[in-house]
Amino acid sequence: MAIIIKSAEQIELIRKSCRLLSEAMGEVAKAVKPGVTGWQLDKLAETYIRDHGGVPSFLGYDGFPGSLCISVNEAVVHGVPTDKPYVEGDIISVDCGVFMNNYHGDMAYTFGIGNVKEETQQLLRVTKQSLLLGIAQASAGKRTGDIGFAVQEFCEKKNPYKCVRELVGHGLGTELHEDPQVPNYGHKGQGAKLPENCVIAIEPMVNLGTKNVVTLRDKWTVVTQDGKPSAHFEHTIWVKQNAPELLTTFEFIEAAIQANDALVKI
Repeated sequence: MAIIIKSAEQIELIRKSCRLLSEAMGEVAKAVKPGVTGWQLDKLAETYIRDHGGVPSFLGYDGFPGSLCISVNEAVVHGVPTDKPYVEGDIISVDCGVFMNNYHGDMAYTFGIGNVKEETQQLLRVTKQSLLLGIAQASAGKRTGDIGFAVQEFCEKKNPYKCVRELVGHGLGTELHEDPQVPNYGHKGQGAKLPENCVIAIEPMVNLGTKNVVTLRDKWTVVTQDGKPSAHFEHTIWVKQNAPELLTTFEFIEAAIQANDALVKI
């Protein structure tokens, strides 16, 4: 499959999906605290998305049972929501997609609840910063290896963390997953060349310990092989000629975090 270039009209439709998605994630951030469960967050997100004209992208995707992927502590991605209440010290990676006007948006954020260990808080900070460094490489004419190199160098050479290899970012549009694949590791000047007006999701998944991961018996939840924490942050990006443009935003999440005393400010 070739990389699909979007028209100005299509990008504006993706922008609307991403706006609703960003707002929905802000609503989730308001609710994250000790005692809440994944299914409660999932229902909140689904209701907000549907009430505002969208559909959760993940619900039913290849049989996935939730509207949110919620991955706790050592879970990297694709965690199935559960009824187990969250407790002080947990980190919760929430990945959400919105489908509206025939186009998808995709984003993720990792929340720290209460008294999170400092080494884990630092993992969250580094992963979030690596996302921004990767995004800075996502202009037309660059390659996916430029993005991956920026993420990997920051996480693995400047900090003692490991980028997951098996799971990658991706293009998106009318399909949730389109070309190109966007790894969080690589070499400058290698990989797929990014054309102007394509849309991609960049999503570093970074582990405190080994880069190796395994999938649980539920056939969805991916966890670190050594049981150490993992963080995940994601934006949907419009690739432009001179500089990328964010279509999703963390502004609603971060405003909610500032007002939510249960969450770590990173």
